[in-house]
This record gives sequence, C-alpha cells and structure tokens, in this order.
Amino acid sequence: QVQLVESGGGLVQAGGSLRLSCADSGRTFSSYTMGWFRQVPGKEREFVAAINWSGGRTYYVDSVKGRFTISRDNAKNTVYLQMNSLKPEDTAVYYCAANPDIYAYSRTSAAGYRYWGQGTQVTVSS
Repeated sequence: QVQLVESGGGLVQAGGSLRLSCADSGRTFSSYTMGWFRQVPGKEREFVAAINWSGGRTYYVDSVKGRFTISRDNAKNTVYLQMNSLKPEDTAVYYCAANPDIYAYSRTSAAGYRYWGQGTQVTVSS
C-alpha cells in the first residue's frame, strides 16, 4: 500500500524558491513512477513533472522546464520537486502521485496514477 504525504508548500515572492517533498510510508516506493501535478480552482489537474523508478529519467511540462527539478531518494521513500524562479502563475495546490507503470514517466495524463497525496498549497505573490 502506498500512502503519500506532501510537505513544503507555502507563500513565496515571485522569483523565489520552494522545495516540495512527498514521503511514502509503504514498502514499494521504488517500484513506482512518481509524478507531481497541480490544480487551481475551476481548472483541471495539470501535469508538472515525473520521474521513473530509478530516478534516471525525468519529464517536465514546458512551462516549468529549466525552473523545476524533480528527484527521488528511494532509500528515504521520498520524491522532491525543487521549484526555482517561481512565478505567480505557478500558484496552485500541488499533488504528488504514484503510478505502477514503470514506463509512465513521459506521459502527462493523470489517469494512470493510482495513489495521490492530499496536496500542498503553493502561493506565489507578484
């Protein structure tokens, strides 16, 4: 069983940085593709980034390339999202999610993600 808990959200000024963490209390973390999504009220959940089981493959939505970095530490059952040069349009609730398909890291659909965290709010002020 996968249980995901996000942390690290908050309020930051434009141009600032935040690092989100997502910890899994289960025993199978290393076998999952991990992704980060975000959602603002009234809009669909948007893919942000994903990483394969080993951490050797990553994929990003164009709007965050060069600013965000996804990484994972399988020894700590944790995935991270380092967010730099934040913009007001990055404001959203950010969710981490786990996908049992090890080849899913380059897919942007939320459909294959089986487990989700509760979300953490990121607010970027202008």
